[in-house]
Amino acid sequence: MRRTAGLCLVLALGACAAVPKGGPEPAPAEPAVPVAAVRPPPPQARTAEEFDTTTPAQREAARAAPRGGDARLGLSVASLGDPTDPGFWAVTPLVTRVRPGRLVDPVTGISVQVELRPRDAAPGAGTLVSLPTMRALGVPLTALREIAIHAAQ
Repeated sequence: MRRTAGLCLVLALGACAAVPKGGPEPAPAEPAVPVAAVRPPPPQARTAEEFDTTTPAQREAARAAPRGGDARLGLSVASLGDPTDPGFWAVTPLVTRVRPGRLVDPVTGISVQVELRPRDAAPGAGTLVSLPTMRALGVPLTALREIAIHAAQ
């Protein structure tokens, strides 16, 4: 009896180190504009222009077509996130880890590359979008707009 229990324990613990059959997950692609490359807004910022510290080159890079493929995760209602958090990002319940992706406005077809961040909420809870991303999409900052969310593969 003891030998059987010990053997089961050894086999069970050995399975903890098993490598998934698909192999290691590939490293995610880097976003077009690294979030860390965008400086934070000044403490005295009051307007959208003052809070949006992205450069014209960064905005152009974010709107460029993504390299490689991506997968559409779904639609979500977008609203303005924290305007003091710089860069191109979206906090969405449609991802479980930080990863590169893009947002597409189905009305205009405008696409912006972003860093997708997980949101601990139900899938229908909506997506919080950075001020620079809302502006690049051409969405009014006070609007609630349904957007398509894609994750880089």
